[in-house]
Amino acid sequence: MNHARTVDVGGEIPYTITIGPGLLGDGAALARHVRGRHLLLVSDSLVAPLYAGTVREALHAARPDLAIGTFILPAGEESKTLAHFGHAIEALATLGATRDACVVALGGGVVGDLAGFAAACWMRGVDCVQVPTTLLSMVDSSVGGKTAVDIPQGKNLVGAFHPPRAVFADTAALATLPPRELRAGLAEVIKYGAIRDARFFQWLEQERAALLAMDSEALALAIAASCEHKAEIVARDPLEKGERALLNFGHTFGHAIETEQGYGGLGNDNLNHGEAVAVGMVLAARLSAELGLAPAADTDRLEALLAGYGLPVRMPAGLAPEALLARMRLDKKNLAGRLRLVLWRGLGQAEVVPDVDESRVLAVLSG
Repeated sequence: MNHARTVDVGGEIPYTITIGPGLLGDGAALARHVRGRHLLLVSDSLVAPLYAGTVREALHAARPDLAIGTFILPAGEESKTLAHFGHAIEALATLGATRDACVVALGGGVVGDLAGFAAACWMRGVDCVQVPTTLLSMVDSSVGGKTAVDIPQGKNLVGAFHPPRAVFADTAALATLPPRELRAGLAEVIKYGAIRDARFFQWLEQERAALLAMDSEALALAIAASCEHKAEIVARDPLEKGERALLNFGHTFGHAIETEQGYGGLGNDNLNHGEAVAVGMVLAARLSAELGLAPAADTDRLEALLAGYGLPVRMPAGLAPEALLARMRLDKKNLAGRLRLVLWRGLGQAEVVPDVDESRVLAVLSG
């Protein structure tokens, strides 16, 4: 295995993110975090044929005593449901998983969220190791312990905080990532520059060609920088009672778009998560400018960078602003029935703004 970078996540339940090529085949490293003899490998119908065999063989070579079960989801956001969560629980029961069992989440954000939630609930909580295979899940959903499933009324409304024992981000897996999914992950990378690091934002402007060409060194640096930013925030605010809400810049708008479209983005015209967040960030920046919080020039710069990475920056056609606003009222950050949004003062300066006037939000959604 080539040189790997590590990022330590502190707090009450510390763990390490390992970033580099060849990690899927490092059975000794993966097995180090499996305390018992039962392991459920959760993946999806696209990732499992590519990598599940490698992971199973590596684990068995390191721990021949392991009883390994497999649960495969249909690929796509539409599988992140209570029904499939129930099937994952049934798989743990069939395996006979005890309280020292481990769930290994091999795949993108849908797999990581659902597998992590199953681990949080089985016997009131068993270990989970996150093995993200998409850029988006490497820089966002696999880190921080937020697990959930979607319901028709909204995205990620049913879930739990359940930090992993470890995260292994195998950068070699990105070679099989479709270009659209790479761009979706880059939206979350850009988010870190937008909310807290203007220098990183400038680096992303300069390294656009390298990142889009999937230059391995540039991608590893982008992943490590993003994970470092998230790790710092998560360590200080593991349960999202304050600063961690900043990580949701663009997400309140983006989740409303995803929910109103019925989720998707895999083989259809609906926006996927990263694309919806890209549009959401532009809307949040535009609202900030309209409220006099931030210069409009920074909104233009953010929009130009997202567009330069091939991401959408305009609202999809056919969505009613009033319907989107109704979805936004269900956002978990809201208090006492009032909108509470993550906005910004400009590049690198995000903040949570309470009691946002709904008429101003509606105007931006209609814009």
